[in-house]
Amino acid sequence: FLEETGASAAPHTSFKHVEISLQSSFQPGMKLEVANKSNPDTYWVATIITTCGQLLLLRYCGYGDDRRADFWCDVMTADLHPVGWCTQNNKVLMPPDAIKEKYVDWTEFLIHDLTGARTAPANLLEGPLRGKNPVDLITVDSLIELQDSQNPFQYWIVSVVENVGGRLRLRYVGLEETESYDQWLFYLDCRLRPVGWCQENKYRMDPPADIYSLKTISEWKCALEKSLNDAANFPLPMEVFKDHADLRSHFFTVGMKLEAVNMKEPFNICPASVTKVFNNHYFQVTIDDLRPEPSKISMLCHADSLGILPIQWCLKNGVNLTPPKGYSGQDFDWADYQKQCGAEAAPQLCFRNTSFSRGFAKNMKLEAVNPRNPAEICVASITSVKGRLMWLHLEGLQMPSPEYIVDVESMDIFPVGWCEANAYNLTPPHKAVCKYMEAHAIQRAELLFHRLPSTVPVEKIPHDLCPVPQPDTTGTINGRYCCPQLYINHRCFSGPYLNKGRIAELPQSVGPGKCVLVLKEVLSMVINAAYKPGSVLRELQLVEDPQWNFQEETLKAKYRGKTYRATVKIVRTSDQVADFCRRVCAKLECCPNLFSPVLVAEVCPENCSIHTKTKYTYYYGKRKKIIKPPIGENNNMKSGHVKPARRRKRRKSIFVQKKRRTSAVDLNVAGSAEESEDDEPDAMEDETGSEETSSELRDDQTDTSSAEVPSARPRRAVTLRSSTESDRPPPTERARRSRKSQPLSYNEGEKCPQVKEEMKQEEEEKLILDSNPLEWTVTDVVRFIKLTDCAPLAKIFQEQDIDGQALLLLTLPTVQECMELKLGPAIKLCHQIERVKVAFYAQYAN
Repeated sequence: FLEETGASAAPHTSFKHVEISLQSSFQPGMKLEVANKSNPDTYWVATIITTCGQLLLLRYCGYGDDRRADFWCDVMTADLHPVGWCTQNNKVLMPPDAIKEKYVDWTEFLIHDLTGARTAPANLLEGPLRGKNPVDLITVDSLIELQDSQNPFQYWIVSVVENVGGRLRLRYVGLEETESYDQWLFYLDCRLRPVGWCQENKYRMDPPADIYSLKTISEWKCALEKSLNDAANFPLPMEVFKDHADLRSHFFTVGMKLEAVNMKEPFNICPASVTKVFNNHYFQVTIDDLRPEPSKISMLCHADSLGILPIQWCLKNGVNLTPPKGYSGQDFDWADYQKQCGAEAAPQLCFRNTSFSRGFAKNMKLEAVNPRNPAEICVASITSVKGRLMWLHLEGLQMPSPEYIVDVESMDIFPVGWCEANAYNLTPPHKAVCKYMEAHAIQRAELLFHRLPSTVPVEKIPHDLCPVPQPDTTGTINGRYCCPQLYINHRCFSGPYLNKGRIAELPQSVGPGKCVLVLKEVLSMVINAAYKPGSVLRELQLVEDPQWNFQEETLKAKYRGKTYRATVKIVRTSDQVADFCRRVCAKLECCPNLFSPVLVAEVCPENCSIHTKTKYTYYYGKRKKIIKPPIGENNNMKSGHVKPARRRKRRKSIFVQKKRRTSAVDLNVAGSAEESEDDEPDAMEDETGSEETSSELRDDQTDTSSAEVPSARPRRAVTLRSSTESDRPPPTERARRSRKSQPLSYNEGEKCPQVKEEMKQEEEEKLILDSNPLEWTVTDVVRFIKLTDCAPLAKIFQEQDIDGQALLLLTLPTVQECMELKLGPAIKLCHQIERVKVAFYAQYAN
């Protein structure tokens, strides 16, 4: 979508609340008791230097500023404890050997070093909350106190119905049977407090006025008592509230005038007044209404509330100020209005910095809450940024809506990809399909429907690909840049680079439309139909002619989980399209009519059907390749010595998508006697030699992209049951021999993980397998991942066709590179994979 619209995503660092939600519960400076490396039976105090997801960088106390002995450990597996644990459990505290002689009296050193220090909470080092971020600590049915929207001294308890990456759907206790009054708030909102906070501060505990009449007093009282008991039995960890900002004292007085975003209609900025001051933290702002019977729109505010501005802010920033309802003048003027009301303006010092934009800019894309339906999150475009306010246009709404105004620090806006990362539905933008491309769109939609899971929305044709024709008022100028219809003649010879089966699945034609866009679409299709998309992308870089009127475009190729980009020259004028297509076909050593403006019926004019790969290679003047005959059942039976090498190569190619491998039968024959066109990349590797994906393209013209998939689901113990969908036959000889010949490892050259270490973990971390992971199908693997806290990543395993054998071969570097995950999510995933490996060794390896 970003490529089609030519827009950029708002930087992730601009979303302060999202950045905070991804931070670890462990903070630099915290103290822990850690087992000594040289003597695991003894412990010593260490300081957290920095954190990275579940990883902690620690330094033993006594090293001072010396970083040479710093070490990383995983909070989920390391032997970590809060300060004081050794004393309680009669364990020995002993400094490491390297610094043993540094101090004479280590007891005195520890007393001095630990004075005023903060230890890591015990519940984050053991039990079900171990290693979790604050967001993950908030589970469904957690209880929180919610401040009333109008009275700062009144609270009521709410239950968490849903936690979407820290955005909470809350339901008032006592109204469990209805969702009409549900609230959506981010967990950092200052209106949220731990249960007991209201009583501690001697505030009222009453339901809000708009729901009070729905129940009797006794019913409300009964609901409150039950929720207080539940909260006492299952309290929400206080770490959830550690990042809540403290409220500053304000300087507003009753009667002061200001400008404010209308909270009921966040499309306008209106004159407003301070109508009530509760204390030094809270005050009430009311939108001015001069009618005899005014509609009172008030909001509870504090010094850092969003959407309140000093007077003249709109005038200084060129923004329209909506006059008060009932205002008689034509043009609103603050000086006249103040005289009329006899009120003073709120001084500038009352407001926070009003010019802070946090890096947002016009035309950037993000994801934003629909103010008229808080449960809906839409794709949003920034149409304007003024100071700390920005105007958003929401895409994909059923009913058109004006641009609405949000503060740059609003907790109702999120970076691109946030909904996908948290498995929440995002309302997609509307896309019109051009009449020119209606048939092509239907064909492509059908193709995608068969290729993608039912949960993936069918992709539509880019709008710009086929612009609506305009009257040609400039002679032949417009037609010069219009590409004719290009045909994909799948009966023509596809050459050594392209998979004939995938070519046959492509639409019959593309275009007409703008030359660059039509050709870019065709080239993208060709790349995706290749055995090795990266190799085709590299060849396309070499297609050029100094006489061409060309435009450089970036094309992408995905291969074995990696995404490569390269710049390709594409002609801009229609008279050069035919020559461009022939040059591309020549470079790919396929028939010149494979894709061209000419529709080939039954027989190709080039008579390409009589050419073999060897002859066509010679025809194009390329070096001859040693072409092996197609490997069939008989060949495999005769050449048994080739099979082990074939199997090893195929097992390493776990990230090449095999579209047709969808049944248990396919799994059992993979790598055995049958070979299909989808398996031909292996034959290509035999022909051209081994080629590593990391060096497939030139370094200066490629990059590997990645996407973060944070998980917001709690970790839980999992027992995988064997699939009942189909009774699998006994493991094949291939599976048995591969277990013996190729031991599972984390990395090449590294030893297998020690089972004894894993047995020390808590009982809940142990995994009992009811079937051998070597026999798992892709469906089994996906089902297992969905039962862990890495459930949002299950789609990747489905797309990459990762079965049980492939799962056991995954390592941290492989996961990061091939699945394009950042370190935090990759470590989470590898922890689950490690559990499967440990269970595999314990139950089946012997």
